[in-house]
Amino acid sequence: MYNLFVGIDVSKDSFSVAALDEKAKTVFSMNPFMNAEGFADFLKILSSHRNDLSTVVVALESTGPYHLNLYSFLLSKGIMSIIVNPLIIANFNKLSLRKTKTDRKDAFTIARYLYLSRDSISNLTSSQIITDLRDLARERESILKMVASIKNDIRRILQTTFPELEHRVDVLCATMLRFLKDFPSARLINQAPSLAVAEGFSQGDGRRRISVPYTQIIELAKNSVATTSPSKELILPGKIDTLFHLKKRTDEITKMLIKLCKSIRQEEFGILTSIRGIAAKTAAPFLAELGDHRKFESYKKMLAFSGLDPTTHQSGKLEGMSMISRRGNRHLRKVIYNMTFCVIRYAGPFRDYFFKRKREGLPFRKAIMATAHKLVRAIFAMLKSGTYYRSAEVV
Repeated sequence: MYNLFVGIDVSKDSFSVAALDEKAKTVFSMNPFMNAEGFADFLKILSSHRNDLSTVVVALESTGPYHLNLYSFLLSKGIMSIIVNPLIIANFNKLSLRKTKTDRKDAFTIARYLYLSRDSISNLTSSQIITDLRDLARERESILKMVASIKNDIRRILQTTFPELEHRVDVLCATMLRFLKDFPSARLINQAPSLAVAEGFSQGDGRRRISVPYTQIIELAKNSVATTSPSKELILPGKIDTLFHLKKRTDEITKMLIKLCKSIRQEEFGILTSIRGIAAKTAAPFLAELGDHRKFESYKKMLAFSGLDPTTHQSGKLEGMSMISRRGNRHLRKVIYNMTFCVIRYAGPFRDYFFKRKREGLPFRKAIMATAHKLVRAIFAMLKSGTYYRSAEVV
């Protein structure tokens, strides 16, 4: 049972704290800096008032990205923490006859809101942080779409500047991309000294080596049917820079998405990633788009929410099931498709089921959809029961 109710108003460089006890009396207030020292000072004061931190509940008002580090810190210390929507606090504050606004007053307002909600704390939803989670998932999806487009652009340009190269090496590995930044065409390779080409070929990051020696690339360039195009020689390095930037941005967003998802959906996250083939970077977008799984009464409702439910086609006396409805969350639908492709790569019930449906005559896409239904059914059951994946139980 909670007996210390802490409200926190967060700004970029500091955060205001107000704490109330079980009788709504002020216990302490402070204004630490938004850094490691400030976090430590806050924890020290908190611990001095309550030896058992499980009796403490904290509410933070969502303020863009500024609250995330403090929120993660509190969770790491085992302190029950809730993100509240600023609109809820603003509406709650309208009940007050005093209209002055300061960060300290805002912290007390949040603490009072938390105190008055003490009997329903377990039902308070972190709506804003769920929105943040979904925003990150969709931004990642958008960037991945741009990455795919840039990769196609690079391949298309190489069809003019060095068409033979793609048949010999992976032109999209990091080492080759760095080489192509310096030598974006067969013509420029032919003009360069062999030593310069060799140096350009050896500037990889060590994680992926080119399968052919640089001498073969030089020979390939000499016999190339490439068209001379100074404009494409200028465009290609820019495309490669853009690709590197987008990949770096994707990694940053993915790390934050996973970290945030683990902090608020740890149990569901663990359940999903217990299925072989579903990695952290796939589980996080699924949970972000799904929201609270408890709102679904059946797996069919979950399918309908994603738009994967089949539609009924009726003509006269004939009635049958045709395509999926596509009326639900298209982002979730895409994530489920990706998850399905991932799980059928590995031996197990989902892969067996996919090939079984193929043997029964289903086209590839319909077999994938059938397997997606089976996967969602399994996920729904696991989330409802709080159990981890055991392949023998998936039928």
